[in-house]
Amino acid sequence: PAQIGSARRRILPEKVGSLLSVNSIREDLEVSHKAAARWIEILSRLYHVFLIRPYTSKRIRGLKKEPKLYLWDWTLVPDPAARFENLIASHLLKFCHYLEDTQGYRAELHFLRDAAKREVDFLVTVDRKPWFAVEAKLSETGIAPPLAYFKERLSIPHVFQAVMNTEKDFIEKNIHLIPAGRFLTALV
Repeated sequence: PAQIGSARRRILPEKVGSLLSVNSIREDLEVSHKAAARWIEILSRLYHVFLIRPYTSKRIRGLKKEPKLYLWDWTLVPDPAARFENLIASHLLKFCHYLEDTQGYRAELHFLRDAAKREVDFLVTVDRKPWFAVEAKLSETGIAPPLAYFKERLSIPHVFQAVMNTEKDFIEKNIHLIPAGRFLTALV
């Protein structure tokens, strides 16, 4: 029994930032699909987890429909890269809520992924139109190629690669590589 409780506590933090498969959670916990889906819904209502859905557009073929799962308390995530992605997700979601609550904009947080598995961590939209995209990286290794692809495909006005461990700050091909601390201070 103690091992089962321990496994349940580890399952969600290990799934942060990846596509949410209720079936996988069902198999891990050995429960019905309906029970696993209901638990995710309850945890969302209790502000333990939040889901980010993919942005859909006719300009991108084969976008995946599954959401990504994140924790409201990003400190519970064991993997440093997933924890950093969750931190950025939390701040972007807070920013979207701020814009909606104080300015009346219909701001939403999404992610981008296509059938070729090109992916960008986050896309903020206002009235369903892309406003800015963000890729979260622990260290700077150059601009991530999917950023340029989706920028062009969706005509995204602003694209950022927020990097945790860098002091570099530059713009290349209209994509801004920026230290994460500087990026986050620009948000609420």
